Amino acid sequence: MYKIAIDKTEVNSLPQVVFPGKVVVIDSMFQLKAAVDVLRKADVVGFDTETRPSFRKGEHHKVALIQLSTSDICFLFRVNKIGVPQVLADYLADDHCLKIGLSTQDDFRQLSKVTDVAPGGFVELQKMVGRYNISDISLQKIFAILFNQKISKSQRLTNWECESLTDSQQRYAAIDAWACVKIYEYLIQGEFNPETSPYKKEIENEEQN
Repeated sequence: MYKIAIDKTEVNSLPQVVFPGKVVVIDSMFQLKAAVDVLRKADVVGFDTETRPSFRKGEHHKVALIQLSTSDICFLFRVNKIGVPQVLADYLADDHCLKIGLSTQDDFRQLSKVTDVAPGGFVELQKMVGRYNISDISLQKIFAILFNQKISKSQRLTNWECESLTDSQQRYAAIDAWACVKIYEYLIQGEFNPETSPYKKEIENEEQN
């Protein structure tokens, strides 16, 4: 038996991935419908959220950002400024629109604090990669295993409720959603062979008492 896994040292030795597409920040109702129209035309869309980190005991924040990305454009919906308008909620609930995420139950639980939308059409990558003997469940490690590139996490603990998102924040947020599309398409197209992965690790059978 074997598993596919990568350790932190191996991840850190890899070249850093660069988002190849366009990033569009949606912070007004004026931009909303056009963005959702683009997403509805896409075959598959990556999904993620960001929340302002809490550094004090008892301090909690609500979802500040929803990222939805095609293979070449990522929309960053600033929930802390526009909420989750009906046109966006309808898209998130649409079973006919394929959306890919990782650890989506955590995202949905946080989103439930700002909207009563019932998410539909979602594929959970953590469940999907298990079918390929990939034992790691973080986006960074899964991406590294498949593409030999590192997703930087340097912006994760920044303020997602700031007045304007920095270029670094925008790129970080876009990559997290876009990477879900890349991973999903790579796997369903049969591009990954666990048997030949350089991160294949044999599992010793343990004797049971």
